[in-house]
Amino acid sequence: MSSYTIPYVVERTPAGERSFDIYSRLLQERIIFVGTDIDDGVANVVMAQLLHLADVAPEQEVSLYVNSPGGSFTALMAVYDTMQFVPTPVATYCLGQAASAAAVLLAAGEPGRRFALRHARVLLHQPSAGGQGTVSDLALQAVELLRVRSQVEEVLSRHTGRS
Repeated sequence: MSSYTIPYVVERTPAGERSFDIYSRLLQERIIFVGTDIDDGVANVVMAQLLHLADVAPEQEVSLYVNSPGGSFTALMAVYDTMQFVPTPVATYCLGQAASAAAVLLAAGEPGRRFALRHARVLLHQPSAGGQGTVSDLALQAVELLRVRSQVEEVLSRHTGRS
């Protein structure tokens, strides 16, 4: 995460006051928030949250809120596979932006439970690589990029019903 302060929420109960960081409080309401690039660290947290919520109440919907410029393909696929693995229905919401890998997560939500707020932006683009190395390295990168593009197209087609 960046260098901003994570807010805390204070709850007053008959037993006294309790404070939670905002992400823990959202998790209690079965809300997972992705507000940064999707890298391996973010993916691990999201996967752990999905697995936890599925264990606690597998039939109850989880809401995945996304405001992300995208991220790593392998991190995306780890979260995507976890979304498909858990029995819990996952609704997806775009707040701000869902670009690149984040757009694929948005599309992978439960049918009829995928949303984008009025001024949200959703962006898909071709996969890209740095393009450095020997000719044989570049040829291997090109083959891998075609494989990645094919996988993303397959996921999007499966969840949107479009080719």
